Order: sequence, then C-alpha cells, then structure tokens
Amino acid sequence: MAKVELIMPKMGESIMEATILKWVKNVGDKVEEDETILEIATDKVDSEVPSPVEGVIAEILYKEEDVVEIGKVIAIIATEGEDVNVAASPSVEEKPQPAEATANGKAKTETETPKPQPEPVLAEPAPVASPASGRFYSPLVRNIAKKENISTQELDAVPGTGAKGRVTKKDILAYLENRTAAPVPTPQVQTAPATNGTPKTTPTVSVSGNDEIIEMDRMRRLIADHMVMSKHTSPHVTSFVEVDVTDIVNWRNKVKNEFIAKYGEKITFTPIFLEAVVNAIKDFPMINVSVDGNNIIRKHNINVGMATALPSGNLIVPVIKNADNLNLLGLTRAVNDLAGRARVNKLLPDEIQGGTFTLTNVGTFGNVMGTPIINQPQVAIMAAGAIRKKPGVVETEYGDLIAVRHMMFLSLSYDHRVVDGFLGGSFLRKVGDYLEAFDPNRAI
Repeated sequence: MAKVELIMPKMGESIMEATILKWVKNVGDKVEEDETILEIATDKVDSEVPSPVEGVIAEILYKEEDVVEIGKVIAIIATEGEDVNVAASPSVEEKPQPAEATANGKAKTETETPKPQPEPVLAEPAPVASPASGRFYSPLVRNIAKKENISTQELDAVPGTGAKGRVTKKDILAYLENRTAAPVPTPQVQTAPATNGTPKTTPTVSVSGNDEIIEMDRMRRLIADHMVMSKHTSPHVTSFVEVDVTDIVNWRNKVKNEFIAKYGEKITFTPIFLEAVVNAIKDFPMINVSVDGNNIIRKHNINVGMATALPSGNLIVPVIKNADNLNLLGLTRAVNDLAGRARVNKLLPDEIQGGTFTLTNVGTFGNVMGTPIINQPQVAIMAAGAIRKKPGVVETEYGDLIAVRHMMFLSLSYDHRVVDGFLGGSFLRKVGDYLEAFDPNRAI
C-alpha cells in the first residue's frame, strides 16, 4: 500500500496561505481520482481541492478554519498497489515536505529511509505560549488579538472551547462581538508604516450605542489589504478620454439576436472593449509590464483580467490567457464562461492568476467614469464608463452637424514609476481610436 501526500495548492501570485473552509471527506472515507476532498479559500477565490489518486483518507493533518501555507501536506491518502509517482495537487510547484514523522520528530519515507534536513508536519499551526500564564494560542488567534489591540492579560481571560481550553478563532470572534458592546476605552493612536519609512497615524473611530459594528468577511479584509498595498507600492496617475461608440452600439443591437442563434453566446460590450485593449497593447507593449525592484519585466503574453462583481458585493478578476490569440467570438466565449463561473465560485486557481493588464467596467453600475486601483503586480488598469446618449459634432461632406451620439469615458490608472504621461495617455487614446474605428458592417 502506497501513501500519497495531499498538498495545499498554490492559489495565485503572492498568495502564500489558504484557509480550510470544510473537509468534504473524513478519515477512512474512500475517494475517487479528481473527487473533491476539501474546500479552501484565499482572498481571491474559494476553491475545491480534488484527490490526485483513488484511495482512502488515511490521515487529516489540519482542521477546518486552520490557515495553512501553500506546499504544506494537509492529508495522507492510502492507495492500493505498487508505489507510483503521483503529481501534487493542482498548481503546486514547490516540492512538498514529508508528511510522516517518527517519535523523535525526524521525517521518514515509506521504507523508513531518512531524508536530509526534514521538516515535521504539524497537525495545526505551532501555538505561541503566553509568558504570563503559560496558556497556548495559535498564530491566527494571536494575529486577531494584535489587530484588535487585545492585551496579553485580556486574552488570558477569554474562555476557550478548544482542546484543553484552547481559544479558537470562533472563541475570540465571539468575545470581540460582546466586547464591542461594552464601553469603549479611550482609544490610543495607532501607527502604520509609510513608504518613506516614517510612521503614519491612522484615525481612531468612536462608537456609540446606536452604531452597528459589522465584521469584514475574509475576502473583504484581504481585498482591503491588497488595495492599501497597491497604493503604497505604485504612485497612481489616471488619464481620461471620451469615445464615440455609436457604431458599436448600433452594430450590437443589429446582430445580438443572430449572434445568439448562430453561436449560442450573448454578445456584450466587454469582448469588444477587450479586443481594442489587446490591439492597443500590441502597439504599446511597455504598458504590459511589471516592476521587480529596479528591473522592468516586459510580458510577452497578453493576459487580460476582467473585474467581475460577485453576489456578495466583492470583486474577483478572472484572467483571459493569451487574449491576443482570440477573435471576437473567442473573447465572447471566454468572457461569458469566466464571468458565469466566477459568480458561482467555480473558477480554478489558474484562472485568477497570471494577468498582465486589467479591465473593469464601471458602466455596469451606472457610473460614467472611475479611477481604479492598479491590480499589482501589473502597472495599469482601464475602466470603461456607462454609455450615454449625448449631442456630438459629426463631420460630414456638408459640414459639421450636431447629432445624438452614444458616448462613453475611458480611464486608465497607471504606475507612474514606469509609465509616464505620454505612454499612458497615448495607450488610452489608442484604445479609443480602435473603438471609434469599429466597422458597423462587420460580419459575425
């Protein structure tokens, strides 16, 4: 009987850990190959982890709500037959650490052959002892306590429902809920690091009895951290252009029913915008870069992310890989497929990483323009505003005329460290030019 290590998969760029939401299978359960074993979550996506082999769950090394680093062994699957080389869980690139440990803490293989410099796998994150009481707290509980300004003495008083009275995440969150209802002590000024190395004060918030305190969910907290990081990383500049998209609106109205009948796909404005973005990136490839210290990494693949609103109100950015290889029909199918699966949490980890440029359509919310925050480590993000009928000047052979036109604003936020006004403004204007040059007689 062979033993296969189930690894916490890599879920995206810069994501170093994931939270176990639910174990679908328990110890002793049989699993088929590609059958879901557990559900995990990061700030980007909730995902299911499938079994790489057919077998029986022999050991589960982490509990629900534990935060686990990528590449760590989270379970052991026992299989029948000869030992085989089995690929790790999807998206895992790092070599997994051994899962079994001897009594002295040294890892071993199935044949008891010791491996050099092994690391034992723990069933949960190593707890941190309180020097005052000797009580143990997990790093997750410690982090929550630190963020909420809970002193060691106060933490020692929190009742725990875990093993041996240990304080769990639920315990400390329940304590915080009751704690906020109590009189709030005089707040102390907190400091946060600034990019110039000097401390930056954050405002304190007073809470009255009539105020409702709503805890951010996991995704909202991590999105907030990512947005602050982006602003600290990149000096943002935003440029705007106004575009006449009358020909696009008329063309879409004319062909949308035929498009559905012919291809079974709904044609929206998004793939048309994406097509213009891809063409403009080809003209200005230095907009398709990332910054690594003092180096500029020019990306040859054009992978365009499209911000998608979820039912929860949060946003997720699925990525269309090699968008320059797709025609309008291909872009339409990719947009519809990714957006649909994003709204029901069916995206794969690889489908939300590797983006080199991002498009967000603020027009879907009725906004005429926006100043989006760059999706790091990219250097630019474009927002498409709502299309509105406005009077416009039309040049004809008989002279200039005033006519009702379909107009919209495009905005581009870019990293001013490597994208100057000329490049950013020229790229955005080029996108507008492609949209205004759209052929109203284009065949589908």
